[in-house]
Amino acid sequence: MGKILIVTAIAGVLLAFLGERYMTFRTKLMASRDIISNHLPNCVYIKGLGKEYGSEDLTILPGGLALISTGLKYPNLRRLSDDPGKIYALNLEEGNLKPVELKISRGFDLDSFFPHGISTFIDEKDQTVYLFVVNHPDFKSTVEIFRFVEEDSSLTHLKTIEHELLHSVNDIVAVGPESFYATNDHYFTNALFSVEYMIGLALCNVVYYSPEEVREAAAGFYSANGINISPDKKHLYVGDVFDHVVHVLEIQENKTLVPLKKVDVGTLPDNIEVDSVTGDLWLGCHPNAWRLLRYDPENPPGSEVIQIQNIHSEKPTVTKVYVDDGHVIEGSSVATPYKGKLFIGTMYQKAIICDLNPVDL
Repeated sequence: MGKILIVTAIAGVLLAFLGERYMTFRTKLMASRDIISNHLPNCVYIKGLGKEYGSEDLTILPGGLALISTGLKYPNLRRLSDDPGKIYALNLEEGNLKPVELKISRGFDLDSFFPHGISTFIDEKDQTVYLFVVNHPDFKSTVEIFRFVEEDSSLTHLKTIEHELLHSVNDIVAVGPESFYATNDHYFTNALFSVEYMIGLALCNVVYYSPEEVREAAAGFYSANGINISPDKKHLYVGDVFDHVVHVLEIQENKTLVPLKKVDVGTLPDNIEVDSVTGDLWLGCHPNAWRLLRYDPENPPGSEVIQIQNIHSEKPTVTKVYVDDGHVIEGSSVATPYKGKLFIGTMYQKAIICDLNPVDL
């Protein structure tokens, strides 16, 4: 009888713990948050970036050419097509906004190309543009380095990088022709990563990679997601999607990162873009990630874009620039301004470009 009571007590404690963890997980996903749309004027869909492939990440080169990753394939995320991913170029200076698929050099395995976060590095000596792409062949993580040749809309594959510390890479920021910082968005690479999220373990990190060394640069994130660098190259910004914050970290001479502060953004931050002139941060975000994981066409996941101004000040300004309940655009993952326009990309759906209100510029 005593053993039965002990087992019953243990079971009760376990159920209570799991129940509490479940509710905490829903809170982290903002599952109960109601979304009130706040649209921008003159939004149009970008034809050629269809809902089968999405536009998970993008970066804009000087001169207005946007490079866009499509075709993300990732565990537990909805995907409408099993076709391999692609990289597109979109000239934002042209009025027709027609994406051009970039040809990838022979020898690269196109069938296992499922791009995630991207970043560019421009060599000041010869202006060579290097494109770094997080890839997930067979749900693993690699970093592919390409040379971008604008004249013939092509990518020449230069190198594939794999390392045990780069085990669940989400996003990347290039700091040299073969060097970068990358975020790992979960610690476990098997079914335990769901338990990791449910329990709420802060085991994720940022890794520095160069041909000479690979090291953990910062740790203690619930799920490190978007990453980018300040215009003066002295600070990194990392979005922790489950903590609803953006971390500000100072880059040390030995490439490690010292945390300075974190800014509460009130939503689940995805990719981060940085205005090279103002230093403002622009983020594609998920206002209710429960809808993202449990997709219901009658109640689709919404989209949210935020702008962070004066992030290094005592009181940064966080502004909701665009909000949609999912009936215009689902699952925004990236956003960036360009000459009075705002480009918004998604994980698996459409991409749009809107006019920015003067107050948002």
